[in-house]
Amino acid sequence: MLFNRPEFFILCSLTFLVYYLPFFRKYQLIVLILSSLFFYSYTHPLLVFLLLSTMLVNTYCSYRVAKAIPQNQRMWAILGVVLNLLVLSFKYSPLFAQTLNLGGTNIGEFLLTIPLPIGISFFTFQGITLVVDVFQRNQQADIASPIVSESFLAHLKRTFLFIAFFPQLVAGPIVKAHNFYPQIQTKYLKDIDWASAVKILIMGYFLKNVIADNLKDFTFWIQYPQFMQLSTLDLLSLIIAYSAQIFADFAGYSLIAIGIGRLFGYRLPQNFNFPYISRSFSDFWRRWNMSLSSFLKEYLYIQMGGNRKGKFRTYLHLLITMALGGLWHGAAWSYLVWGLFHGILLAIERFLKDMFAIQTRWVVFKVLQVVFIYTCVTLAWLLFKLPDFGEVVLYFKAMFYNASIKPRYTQIHNMFFYASFVLVYHLYYVYKTQASNYKLAKLEPYLYGVLLFLIITNSGSAEEFIYFQF
Repeated sequence: MLFNRPEFFILCSLTFLVYYLPFFRKYQLIVLILSSLFFYSYTHPLLVFLLLSTMLVNTYCSYRVAKAIPQNQRMWAILGVVLNLLVLSFKYSPLFAQTLNLGGTNIGEFLLTIPLPIGISFFTFQGITLVVDVFQRNQQADIASPIVSESFLAHLKRTFLFIAFFPQLVAGPIVKAHNFYPQIQTKYLKDIDWASAVKILIMGYFLKNVIADNLKDFTFWIQYPQFMQLSTLDLLSLIIAYSAQIFADFAGYSLIAIGIGRLFGYRLPQNFNFPYISRSFSDFWRRWNMSLSSFLKEYLYIQMGGNRKGKFRTYLHLLITMALGGLWHGAAWSYLVWGLFHGILLAIERFLKDMFAIQTRWVVFKVLQVVFIYTCVTLAWLLFKLPDFGEVVLYFKAMFYNASIKPRYTQIHNMFFYASFVLVYHLYYVYKTQASNYKLAKLEPYLYGVLLFLIITNSGSAEEFIYFQF
């Protein structure tokens, strides 16, 4: 079910109405769980059984971690992580079949036809945070805000909500158990921060409906063999447009999820912090898909040893973390290459910082840093749009050899028109950090009014969010 379709607005409105009725106040968890399961099963009902199985497994394993004797807690935690990874392995069955050349065999056909459960990468990672957080809290004897309830049934309901909460179920942000469980309590209508929620929702729907959904009508040309017939300028413009589209699409989804979460009394983590003004690759990953970056750092990079094992191991940990983070995005080797590309850049950057402590206040140099980081990140997005690595190579070749083909100036103009909103969005943030709050407080209601008008009058055709495939 898409956030920008009428059926979602109906589901969200009915859930909101029932959720805050005084009669149903003590059933708020049940209301959200049932709505979330309906939301997930709307398109593919049978896949909800995998989600239910995952929730049951994580409930039981985390409960056993909390209640078992100390000698057995690690065993239950490891079992919980392994089972989540086994569920996630469904996503990579086509990759296994293709890599092992099993096409035409019964096993190969089976692996190639397994349906991909939507959001599997997100809800399995949340299951991992649950069992790991419970284990770590037990090890630290931290009982200030326990995750696991005394009653298994109470823990079951809380875990079902944690994993299945519909605003962030299928594309994040990835929520950590120790941040979400303390929020599970009775919610009241009077406590809603309406101004914040509405502004977040308007910005989210603007990014998705107006920018991403309009740009998709141009970036569909980034597919083989269509792009082979386009000019160099067209191909460059398409990459820039796709860079704007993927940001607007995913940041838009995250903002909508955060806004809806606030309507139901839950604060989901920020997922994007204006990543295209980053001056370094490490800064980019502190700003892009922040919940995934935080997960990979906390549950993978640090667990391997982080930067505590010497410089060589630090670089190796970076490469492994980013490679696995890339492969997390999809069942194709191009995602692994994308992750390795970012890992290599992060390792080189860290090496240079260790060797040279360069500090500058020159504005021109800072701008050049932003342009360089943006260029590298944008070129790498081609690996997302073209999972077949051979097609990526052909695309770059076409950029060099198609200079004589006449550009399609009308399409280029329209692409840059919509992509320019992403630039304005980032520049406004820079201005906002410099301008006085008084000036912005007077200006913002009019700006959000304009955005709402554009959502109503200039939205593109509804399309699935790009990160649904991950």
